[in-house]
Amino acid sequence: MKIMIAYDGSRNARLALAQTITMFRDLKPQLTLVAVAENPRDITSGNEDLFQQEVTELKNYLNEAMEVCQNEDVAAETMLLEGDPRKMLLYAAEKKIHPDMLVIARHSHEPDGGFIARSLTYFVDELDYMTFGSVSSFLARRIQCPLLILPSR
Repeated sequence: MKIMIAYDGSRNARLALAQTITMFRDLKPQLTLVAVAENPRDITSGNEDLFQQEVTELKNYLNEAMEVCQNEDVAAETMLLEGDPRKMLLYAAEKKIHPDMLVIARHSHEPDGGFIARSLTYFVDELDYMTFGSVSSFLARRIQCPLLILPSR
């Protein structure tokens, strides 16, 4: 079973990796961890430095994730792409990896469990969906394989 995991090294991405290994270990999955560095919108030296810093951080996160997979005895490989994360994840899934399942972690903007925070999160989610869409909503509308969106805790 080929499983592609969108991986940015965040807490939620690490949890998604751990949950994926736990849920699918018996199926002996082949994991592909895909990270995407966003291209800077202009080519000033400051933006290029930030972009190179992001690339370095993502490489480190992917190496850490590979160590987790090796320790768990799960076959894995990594892929680092550049561009719009939504489009590059879709590209990787449909043109490069052809996974049986795509796993992404839902990022939460909720600072606490209060009513106001939940209401604001709901509003922002709806606004995201109506305007440009979050990564998960973008992929949910377009991906051609099963999509597992793991909630943040």
